[in-house]
Amino acid sequence: MIHQSLTSVLKELRLPTVRASYEELATEATRDTLSYEQYLLSLMEREHEVRRENRIARFLRTSHLPVEKTLASFDRDRLPGKVNQLLSTLLDGGFMERCENVLAFGNPGSGKTHLLCAIGQEMIQQHDKRILFTPCNLMVQNLLIAKRDLKLSRVLKSLSKYDAIIIDDIGYVQQSREEMEVLFTLLADRYERTSIMITSNLPFSKWEQIFKDPMTTAAAIDRLVHHSVILELNLPSYRLEKSKETKAK
Repeated sequence: MIHQSLTSVLKELRLPTVRASYEELATEATRDTLSYEQYLLSLMEREHEVRRENRIARFLRTSHLPVEKTLASFDRDRLPGKVNQLLSTLLDGGFMERCENVLAFGNPGSGKTHLLCAIGQEMIQQHDKRILFTPCNLMVQNLLIAKRDLKLSRVLKSLSKYDAIIIDDIGYVQQSREEMEVLFTLLADRYERTSIMITSNLPFSKWEQIFKDPMTTAAAIDRLVHHSVILELNLPSYRLEKSKETKAK
C-alpha cells in the first residue's frame, strides 16, 4: 500500500529517478546505517545527476553541432601559441557570462568550424549552456522566410533562448542585400545580450562584400568587435595536409 502510494506521488511530482531508485537506496541506507538525511541526500543527488545528463543530451541534440567536431578530436598542436592560450581562456565559459563574441578567421580548411564547434560542445557539457550551430546561408534563409511571413520578431525571440549562436562561413557564399539585412537584424538583436560565434574566410577589410554598403558593414563590425575574442587561424588546410599524407602512404 505504501509502495503504491509513494510511487503514485513521485510520478505526480515528476521524480522518475527517485521513483526508480528509492527502494534500492533505502536497502543500501539500512545496510550502511545511514541517517534519514544521508539517505535523502543520496536519493536527490541521483535525481539531480540523471536530470543533468538528460539536459546535456537534449542540448547537444537541439544544438545541431556536428557530433564529430569535439575538443578531443581537434589537434591543438596546430594552433599558434596565442590562439591556444585564448582557447584555454574561452573554455572556462566566462565569455558567455560577459556576452562576448568569438570571431574565427582563416583560410578554408584551417579548422575554424571545428574549433568553434568544439568550444560549443564544451560549453554544453561543462557549463550547461544552450548553443545553436547553423551555416550562415541556412540562418539567412530561415530569417527571410520569417520576415516574409511577418514572424521575424517571433523567430528572433525564439533564438534568444540560446546562450550562443555559432554562424558558420559568413561571407563564403555571396548574399543579396535583402539577405544581409536580416542577418544584420539578428546581429543587432543579439548585441550585448548573448554571444555570437562566427567563422569567416574574409577579413574585416572585405566585409563590404557581405553587407553591400559601408554604413551597414561598419555597424555590423562595430557590434561584433565591441566585446569580442578574435581567433586568427592563418594555417595551412588541415584537409589538404591529411589528403597529402594519405596519398604518400
